[in-house]
Amino acid sequence: MNLLAKSMNLKAALGLVVLAMGGLISCAQQPSPEADKQTTKKKEINMSTASFSGKTDTATLANGCFWCTEAIFEQLDGVISAVSGYTGGHTTNPTYKEVCTGETGHAEALQIVYDPAKISFDELLEVFWETHDPTTLNRQGNDIGTQYRSGVFYHNQEQKEKAEKYKAELDKSGAFDKPIVTEITPFTSFFPAEDYHQQYFDNNENANPYCKIVIRPKVDKFRKVFKDKLKKD
Repeated sequence: MNLLAKSMNLKAALGLVVLAMGGLISCAQQPSPEADKQTTKKKEINMSTASFSGKTDTATLANGCFWCTEAIFEQLDGVISAVSGYTGGHTTNPTYKEVCTGETGHAEALQIVYDPAKISFDELLEVFWETHDPTTLNRQGNDIGTQYRSGVFYHNQEQKEKAEKYKAELDKSGAFDKPIVTEITPFTSFFPAEDYHQQYFDNNENANPYCKIVIRPKVDKFRKVFKDKLKKD
């Protein structure tokens, strides 16, 4: 079954849980004292100059709060790492507090390094389209702002063409009730988020209500729908 057909079937199964639950509590409402205490600069990752062995590939995707997206993508078989961070902006080394103002132009995003022999960019796009609402501009549930925009930041022409193709086909099919507003733009740079944002769900599931109310139901739905793509325990 191709991505378009799967998307139409899986949309109903997932039920866009993040929207239903996101209205109850917001990622941006959570206290982040660590952001104010940050004293070290984060190292910029520029994939146009990074060297890889040829056995891995990289995808940079933005689809809402990175606490949620990291908790999902890191479970996929073939994903080597999923790092939360900031991309698509116009400032260097932004902090979480700065990004939350919307003035840096950055989106909360994931930098995903994966093994293309185990999982394809097409499959990553499938999970991307199905685990957020790509029709809401600068918003996911109760998380509002340009930092929560939907975006594919492509690393090469093939990624660009695939993202544009699937976006057009999903719009044409009527898979969503409204037009998709996902931006598809070239990747420039990525700045890893502060340490306390990494593995946030794993480290805070029982301490933060957002994890219990928003992320956990979304992860559970994801695991049921994409059970054939998960890493083996």
